Amino acid sequence: MTQDPANTLKVAHQAFEHFTYGLETGEWQAFLDMLTEDFSLWFPMGKFHGLNVGKERAQEFFQYVSESFGSGITLTAVDRVTSNDQTVVFEFRDEGLLLGQPYKNRVAVSFDVCGDKICAYREYFGSDGKSY
Repeated sequence: MTQDPANTLKVAHQAFEHFTYGLETGEWQAFLDMLTEDFSLWFPMGKFHGLNVGKERAQEFFQYVSESFGSGITLTAVDRVTSNDQTVVFEFRDEGLLLGQPYKNRVAVSFDVCGDKICAYREYFGSDGKSY
């Protein structure tokens, strides 16, 4: 299915706003409401390593993120946004406390857009979590 690139970007930006709000506050409902029922999530490590499927699994993942970051995580910069007809990638920097320890990182998250919903999420990070 071919999608309008402008709509893809609009939906992804709205989802990214809800995503960063979730990171900062632990309130994920607005982001979760944008996910399809068959949503897929790919994460590079830990108990959610690899492919995770379903909105319920996504809810478990984002709750785990909130528990890990306790006081929240702050997005400090968006370095790049790249998109095509269906996928938008946000490269950003964030910081906070991870399991009580200082955390700073560079992250890329990829949203696949299906109509007005997010149907897939992939996350990549490369630094050691201690500095940029």
